[in-house]
Amino acid sequence: MHTIARKSPAGPGRRVRLGALCLVFAALGLPACTSIELGLGLRTRLDTVPVTAVQVALVPGPALAPGASVQLVLTAVTADARKLVTEGPGQGTVLYDSYSFTGSVAQVSAQGVVTLAADPRLSDGRTPHVHVAVNGHPGLVADIDIPVHYNVGYKADFSGHAGSPGFNGADGMAGMSGSPGSLDPDAPSPGGNGSAGGDGGDGQDGGPGEDGKAVQVWVTRKPEPYLLLQIRVASAGSEQLFLLDPAGGTLDISANGGPGGAGGAGGRGGMGGSGGMGTPSGASGANGMDGRRGSDGGGGAAGSIAIVVDPRAQAFLDRIRLSNRSGDGAPGPAPSVSVQAVAPLW
Repeated sequence: MHTIARKSPAGPGRRVRLGALCLVFAALGLPACTSIELGLGLRTRLDTVPVTAVQVALVPGPALAPGASVQLVLTAVTADARKLVTEGPGQGTVLYDSYSFTGSVAQVSAQGVVTLAADPRLSDGRTPHVHVAVNGHPGLVADIDIPVHYNVGYKADFSGHAGSPGFNGADGMAGMSGSPGSLDPDAPSPGGNGSAGGDGGDGQDGGPGEDGKAVQVWVTRKPEPYLLLQIRVASAGSEQLFLLDPAGGTLDISANGGPGGAGGAGGRGGMGGSGGMGTPSGASGANGMDGRRGSDGGGGAAGSIAIVVDPRAQAFLDRIRLSNRSGDGAPGPAPSVSVQAVAPLW
């Protein structure tokens, strides 16, 4: 009778045991976990695999917005028609260090994460491109162009920071136990009284929230046949630029006051010391008073928002959503809107 050994799948239990084994190896200064996974066939490098082609996909895809990232998912096709997919979102076994990446317009990390700069001027009118090479296989490459889209939800937050929380009060010290007396019926003596516990310290008041910023917004239409909005949002010392497709794109602008910091908890009063045993026993000391909880800090004032919009873009102001409330929730000053010619912003 012959027994056929089969390779067991790498199920959850095996992965947990492998994780524990990796920790043990790391503690002993032995080879890294990746080496163990490679040895067990749970991870793959392609340098010794007969790869004939590479396919490239994006997750999520198929396009990329300024300030966003997508993940490359790579599939290596072997000479015997197997498909070996990268780890992570691809749910495969191939390590990303099997590949080398070169990006133009967009940046590509060693783990295949493609990121487009938030500033739309760096990609406006250009197409991000990624070149993929398979390590150990000279000449085996793949290329992908990534369209840029602008029908996404952007955020420009010029709100104040929350106030700092107050420190908790210190707990009171426990009282001392009373000295023992005598329980001898022929020579009785009273036990000493326990001392009172110390009072808890008061909690510190929370700090005030920071005021929201004064924000200025300029909106105009990009000078091209297809409709895109150029938007500049600025406050003192800070600005953000956006290119927005009004067919689905939105921009949320916030200039809210920061919430006040929470007051610190009062310290607990110390327990009174127990009375000493004797004839009679001493009285226990009174417990200390709990400290007062600190007051919450006040919310910061709401910021202001002023918009200057070009007449050609006025119909799309509903794509820009505004919020300026105080840190305590009170509405701030109504945003102002001025319709006048706005030149291209870049």
